[in-house]
Amino acid sequence: MRQDNQLLVITHLSQLIVLITGFGSLLVPLVLWLTQKEKVYLMDEHGKNIINFQLSLLVYFVICIPLILLFGLGLLGLVVLGIISIVFPIINAIRANNGEVPTYPFTFNFVS
Repeated sequence: MRQDNQLLVITHLSQLIVLITGFGSLLVPLVLWLTQKEKVYLMDEHGKNIINFQLSLLVYFVICIPLILLFGLGLLGLVVLGIISIVFPIINAIRANNGEVPTYPFTFNFVS
């Protein structure tokens, strides 16, 4: 296995592709993780954290949709989730560049 912090950073930042294409925030990191987890040191741990974060965001987005009908709470939730989905990949890309293990808040462990 090789140490490749740059690929780890790219994997975290690949979640932001949704800002350009409108989709792919789960797909691109998933492909990078599945193809590189045996080759790059710590890719398995970073990839699992990213996938769990993206799946958790998906669950939270789905929960917010019916909440739009109730007092507009869903709109506030969607705005907060949108900000979180941009900020935390950037923070964790910086952490990955420094050799630290990423932490994403409020994530469910879908992949362990």
